[in-house]
Amino acid sequence: MSERLAIDGGPEAVGDRDSDICDWPIITEEDEEAALDVLRRGAMSGTEVTKEFEEEFADWHDREYALGFNNGTASLLGAMYGVGVGAGDEVVGPSMTYWATMLPCIELGATPVFADIERDTLCVDPESVAERVSEETAAIVVTHYSGHPVDMDPIMEIAREHDVSVIEDVSHAHGGRYKGQTLGNIGDVGALSMMSGKSFPIGEGGMLVTDDREIYERALAYGHYSRHDELTDPDLKEYAGLPFGGHKHRMHQISAAVGRVQLKSYDERMAEIQRALNYFWDLLEDVPGIRPHRVEAEDSTMGGWYNPKGIYVSEELDGLSLDRFAAAVEAEGSTCSPGCNFPLHTHPLMNEADVYGDGGPTRLRNASRDVREEPGSLPVAEEMEEQVYGIPWFKHYRPEEIEAHARAYRKVAENHEELLDVASPADD
Repeated sequence: MSERLAIDGGPEAVGDRDSDICDWPIITEEDEEAALDVLRRGAMSGTEVTKEFEEEFADWHDREYALGFNNGTASLLGAMYGVGVGAGDEVVGPSMTYWATMLPCIELGATPVFADIERDTLCVDPESVAERVSEETAAIVVTHYSGHPVDMDPIMEIAREHDVSVIEDVSHAHGGRYKGQTLGNIGDVGALSMMSGKSFPIGEGGMLVTDDREIYERALAYGHYSRHDELTDPDLKEYAGLPFGGHKHRMHQISAAVGRVQLKSYDERMAEIQRALNYFWDLLEDVPGIRPHRVEAEDSTMGGWYNPKGIYVSEELDGLSLDRFAAAVEAEGSTCSPGCNFPLHTHPLMNEADVYGDGGPTRLRNASRDVREEPGSLPVAEEMEEQVYGIPWFKHYRPEEIEAHARAYRKVAENHEELLDVASPADD
């Protein structure tokens, strides 16, 4: 039986638009007191709180070393320098990801080489990576996109075969697991953002985790000059006192203080997020037109499930556009935001821009070949912006509220015929 959609004047499926079920971050008095203590002591630019946070984070991550950064982008740059990426090298990674996964290598004189993604996981496709690894490749970078673990076994096989390093960008998947292993602990080094919107939020900051002392010390030498007393490598100690890259990547200690408090509750909060989002998708298993973006293996998890997504199959809804579907779901009081990260290989900065005045595209300034990808060369990455949407990021397991949001999606899908003869807002 047809049910009138809210976009056409019917009753909304979600009654409480003011619920805090998706509010984030969760800041307690303990977080506030930790931040105020740093302020009151005038310790904002020190390192003692950060070192305590690093030690606790390394223990939690089951890694030997952790190094705090002022943001996630800096941690990825540190990871690239840490594994030895330099001028003339190539770095292979996904085209569809946040730009900081790949672009920092340009500063090191390296060339980003973009690979396609998998349609169901939204993560880099190992087969596409294998096709792009060359003699110039120094590192493979992967993003566990929106919490979904990359298929790391074939990635590691490719890396071992070609003797290249693997950097895991864990900014979307703090605490997630792949076949029982913590994400960030599978490759040579993990790097991650902890800005206030991430599932592990500390305000602004990043972290590098590794078991390799050489990677740790190189990253420290590059952007942490005030901590060069920790260096043991004589080749690095010889130049101690100035940052190797001309950068200061020190984590702000208010962020470190908040991070120490957040770490105490993170596992519990992460488990509740997973329970809530898995329940949401369980309720929608039989609904046409929408697919969950989640991992199905029992020993793999989505971590804090940052910025959760769904995958849209318009042909199951008679070709209804994603924009029109999303507008109808939003009218029901839920969240449905079309789109995802755009494919980096299509951006003019990657193909034309001469950023540093080298006389040619900056991306190719030290390249041994033209690695630019033609339109259509990475078809999945180029299509997914029109097939992916954001869903409510539940932070609490409240079955009745989650059921209301699932009901909004089901209601629109099951009554989609009402929307077919109305133009999408994007077509106006």
